[in-house]
Amino acid sequence: MPWTKILIEKQEPDFDEHAGRDARKLTVPEALKETLDQALGMDKQVFVMGQGVDDPSGMFGMTLGLQKKFGSERVFDTPLSENALTGIGVGAAITGTRPVYLHNRPDFLLLAMDQIVNHASKYSYMFAGEARVPLVMIAVIGRGWGSAAQHSQSLHGLFMHVPGLRLVMPSTAYDAKGLLTASIADGNPVIFIEHRWLFKHRSHVPEELYAIPLGKGIVRRKGKDVTIVGISYMVIEALRAAEELQEEGCSAEVIDPRTLKPLDEKIILESVKKTGRLVIADTDWKTCGAASEIASMVAQKGFKYLKSAVKIVAWPDVPVPGSYVLEESFYPGKDDIINKVKELVKK
Repeated sequence: MPWTKILIEKQEPDFDEHAGRDARKLTVPEALKETLDQALGMDKQVFVMGQGVDDPSGMFGMTLGLQKKFGSERVFDTPLSENALTGIGVGAAITGTRPVYLHNRPDFLLLAMDQIVNHASKYSYMFAGEARVPLVMIAVIGRGWGSAAQHSQSLHGLFMHVPGLRLVMPSTAYDAKGLLTASIADGNPVIFIEHRWLFKHRSHVPEELYAIPLGKGIVRRKGKDVTIVGISYMVIEALRAAEELQEEGCSAEVIDPRTLKPLDEKIILESVKKTGRLVIADTDWKTCGAASEIASMVAQKGFKYLKSAVKIVAWPDVPVPGSYVLEESFYPGKDDIINKVKELVKK
C-alpha cells in the first residue's frame, strides 16, 4: 500500500524553519493543493468533494484546477446538504475509498454532527476494527470579512471531546502538507482545520509527498522561563510575543502541538518541567475548550513542575461579533500573551 510506504519513510521529516532564500516556499493553500494533487495522482481511491471545489477561486486556492486535471468524478462540487453528503463520505470510506470533504467553515460541520459523532467516529469501535472510516473533513476558521456569529466559530474544542476522531490544526505550510498526507493515509476520520490568517504565510515545502505523524508536536522556539503553547494561528502570535519578551529579558519556549487528537502530552510536559510556567493561547472559547483541556492535563500530570497557576489566552465567552471594531476587541493576540506571561514571571 503506497500510503504505508510514505509513512514509514517519512516518520520524522526535517523541519527547515530557517531555509535559505533559494529554498522552495509555498503558502498553506498552495501546499494543500499540491498534497491533494499528488494524493489524487498516486491513489485512485482518493477523491475530493465539497462546496466550491470547482469554483474559480478553488476553495481559497486549495483545489484550483484539480477538477480539470482529474475529472468531475473525482473532484466535484456538492449540494447544500452537509449531513447527507457527510453520510455519503462515511459510506464511501467504509467501502475502501479515501474521501476528502471540504466543508468551507466548521460552522457547516454542525449540520453534519449526526454523521460525524454517531457514525464516522463510532464504526471502527462498533465493528472491532473491521470497519474503518478514512474520511478527511477540512474546514477553515479565522477572523475577517465580518463573518460574525454563524460563520466565524472555532469548534475544535467540541470535536476534541468526541472519541474516535482525529483533530489536526497545522500552523505552517510545511506542516499542512505533511499532516494532510498523514490524515489521508490514516484509517480514522480526521477533522483538519486551517486558519485563514495563516494563508499568506510561506514556509519551505519539499516537492515530494511526505507525512508528519499525527500526535507529534514541535518546539518552535526554545526558552527557559515560560512555556507558551500556541494552537493554530496563535503559534504566530506566540512567536511574536516571545520576540518582544526576549527584549525584556524573559526567555519563552513556544510549543506547537500540531494535532489536538492525538495530543503530544510529552513535549508539553517536558517543557513545563524545564520552565515551571505555562501560558496556553487558543483561537477558540476558553470554556470547555482545547486550552482548558491542555491546562487540565498539565495540572494532573505535571502539577509538581508548576511554579504558578496556568494562564489561558482565549476568546471571551460571547458569540463572535461581525463589526471590525468589535473584532479588534474580541480576538486576542501577542499583547494578551505578553500580559499573561508577565503575570506569571512576576510571581
